[in-house]
Amino acid sequence: MVGTPVLLVVIPLLAAFLIPLLGMIWKELVRIIPGLVLLYMFILSATLLNQVLHTGPIVEVIAGWRPPLGINLVFSPFSGFLVTLMTFIGLMVWIYSYRFKQNVDFEPAKKYFILLMMLVTGSVGIVLTGDIFNLFVFIEIVGISAYALTAFYTERNSAEAAFKYLFMGALASTFLLLAIMIIYTQLGTLNMADIASKMPEMNTTYKITALVFLLTAIGIEAEMFPLNGWAADAYTESPGPIGAAFAGIVAKAGVYAMVRIIFTMFDVDGTMQFMLYIGLITLIVAETTALRQDRLKRMLAYSSIGQMGLIMVAFGIGTAEGVFAALFLMFNHAIIKPLLFFSGSYLVYNSKDKFIHETNGMGKHIPITSILFALGAFAIVGLPPFAGFWSKLSILTAAADENMIIIIALILIVSIIELVYYLRVVNRIYFFKMAEGVEPKKPTLNALFVMVTLGVIILLVGFYPDAITGVLHKASGDLLDKTKYIQDVLLLNP
Repeated sequence: MVGTPVLLVVIPLLAAFLIPLLGMIWKELVRIIPGLVLLYMFILSATLLNQVLHTGPIVEVIAGWRPPLGINLVFSPFSGFLVTLMTFIGLMVWIYSYRFKQNVDFEPAKKYFILLMMLVTGSVGIVLTGDIFNLFVFIEIVGISAYALTAFYTERNSAEAAFKYLFMGALASTFLLLAIMIIYTQLGTLNMADIASKMPEMNTTYKITALVFLLTAIGIEAEMFPLNGWAADAYTESPGPIGAAFAGIVAKAGVYAMVRIIFTMFDVDGTMQFMLYIGLITLIVAETTALRQDRLKRMLAYSSIGQMGLIMVAFGIGTAEGVFAALFLMFNHAIIKPLLFFSGSYLVYNSKDKFIHETNGMGKHIPITSILFALGAFAIVGLPPFAGFWSKLSILTAAADENMIIIIALILIVSIIELVYYLRVVNRIYFFKMAEGVEPKKPTLNALFVMVTLGVIILLVGFYPDAITGVLHKASGDLLDKTKYIQDVLLLNP
């Protein structure tokens, strides 16, 4: 084994603090160190995932204090799958970001890569932590980093977008702390497994109140309607690579926190139905809003929010097939949506407003980037033989098994809406003449490498879905086995 799960938090956190000092020795280290750390994190998480798939979860005890008294990290098939996915996307964001803007000076680059490291650290911590107070701490780390990255380009409307994000994040922190206070006063513990084992003893009124506070707080991070008003602005105003990080990393951490709360910690009737319905509303509202957008990044932002809603619908089905479909959707979204943000950033690279009509004719001038954007568009809407088809089919199958005919019909209708606005962009790329004054920008070699890598994964999973389905089945089984999670963490098994 190359390390332990604690290194997935400690190493990037340490690197974030050391980057300014190392930059004083050689300025290029500001750009190089994050890449080396993210590569190590991906190798470590992939190695640990391979281990836990065969031997069972790793429960990392911090400072010798065993749960429920001490802090612990849980690297299981479910959390390990997400951490491996997130570190991979983090690595892709770093490779793409390296000299993304040729004229970025040392100080902005230093700030950018420090914040990127903090964003990945916090997101990984959310997934690995075994207690709710550290969940709060890691959410704060993600929030602070995300606010600053949203406001990174000072010449845009980024300050307003960052303030909206900050305001909603402050509400999330308040509700989260109130929920933690209620749980601790009632159960005397902060450990998630211990909370899950004691939850039947908790007064119903306090239980429902704590759950409402938690779902409100985490719903903001998971882009759940109507708490996602900040998301489109944050995606739009942040740097192009950070939009990919928000979609591929941050949103996944928020969804993880929500399903861990619902599936593991609480036993309140109706929470699955709530997740199903609120996910459906989020899906419908976001996708219909995306249809009306005239700016590319804003359209991609609402599309991403809609996909988060679809993931919540899949989890809300509550069956093994539904959870499998949700994880498949999370995987595909984490691969496809960054490809759309990456390629879309070059389609409107020299544009200030990023209007969709400014992509006109780009297929002739930057053909590889245009092909990759079209590939991502066809994949995200679920056209065969691309990866998105199998996850869409999985959720429709899971809903059909539960006779959710209306849910199936609504998903299909929304998918048609999604197909319309993506085809609108692809049509402009290939069948319209380039607008006057638009200057195409060819991608750098590192950006091209990232986009091609993601495109190959989309095709590989599309033609050979079994490459990922085995891991997804084990991860979904891990999430659904609440009793085993409690026993593993509390060391009840010999």
